Amino acid sequence: MSAIRRVEVSGGTTYSIEIGAGLLDDGARLARTVRGRHALIVSDENVAPLYLARLEAALHASRPSLSVAHFVIPPGEHEKTLARFGECLGALAALGATRDASVIALGGGVVGDLAGFAAACWMRGIDCVQVPTTLLAMVDSSVGGKTAVDLPSGKNLVGAFHPPRAVIADTTALRTLPDRELRAGLAEVVKYGAIFDASFLDWLEAHAEALLARDDEALAEAVARSCRYKADVVARDLYEHGDRAMLNFGHTFGHAIETEQGYAGTRGDGLNHGEAVAVGMVLAARLSAALGRASAADVDRLKHLLERLDLPTSIPDGLAPQALLERMRLDKKADAAGLRFILWDKAGAARIVAGVPDDAVLAVLAAG
Repeated sequence: MSAIRRVEVSGGTTYSIEIGAGLLDDGARLARTVRGRHALIVSDENVAPLYLARLEAALHASRPSLSVAHFVIPPGEHEKTLARFGECLGALAALGATRDASVIALGGGVVGDLAGFAAACWMRGIDCVQVPTTLLAMVDSSVGGKTAVDLPSGKNLVGAFHPPRAVIADTTALRTLPDRELRAGLAEVVKYGAIFDASFLDWLEAHAEALLARDDEALAEAVARSCRYKADVVARDLYEHGDRAMLNFGHTFGHAIETEQGYAGTRGDGLNHGEAVAVGMVLAARLSAALGRASAADVDRLKHLLERLDLPTSIPDGLAPQALLERMRLDKKADAAGLRFILWDKAGAARIVAGVPDDAVLAVLAAG
């Protein structure tokens, strides 16, 4: 087993993110995260055949008496619904889960969000252990405790802040990740450099090919660095009243694209979350430049890096600017002052900007 990287997260609830190869087989490490005698493993039909039996076997090797049940959903963002949430609660009821039970989220962001929300609500809150199997989940959704399900009118509109008890990221799971999903995760990795640290963008430019080739050390380093950036901002702002909102760089545009496409990316005929965020980051950078806050050179640098990682950087055909703007009005990042965006002054230096004029946003959307 390679060296384990550890990132500590504080800010109300303290927990560890452990990153390394082979952690899915480390039964003792996994079992330490489960306090009671019940565990519900939540996964999807893509991930469960690969890793569920392996995870359960590792748990039972260290805790033979642990009562384990499974709740497996079809894959895709369109499954992150109130109906699936209710079914997950039903699985906890069937297990007889008590207040010291654990929900183990084995999968990507959809599984993590759904499982985390169920854990937040069962008996007013039980432990959730995040075991992410996608790069996107490792560097973003599994960390920080934001859990939710979607409504037809918007993404992540019903949810709760519920920090995990632990995050265990086995980087060998990335070997089975489809190329498109790996690239989607790299979009969120780029985001951390864009908003917090231009030197991380330097590192990503130097290691772009290694990351695409799934070099274990490069991926582990990218995950660890990303988690450290996120852990730092979560510690300062657990409930997203201030600095944590900067993690939404590109997401106001990206979520609007996803919602307007009906989350078609999970069916293969639209952008998935990471791809939409990649486009959204370029649009946010262009909006920053249009408002005189950033240089066109920084926009070009970001666009070029994303293109090197084989990510889209323009709005898909068929999406009307006005329709996207209306989606943004219902986004969680809008408030009484109007639309809020995360914009940047330069690469590595982002800020929250409220009251951005509609005409400026529409002009950027119209330019694609």
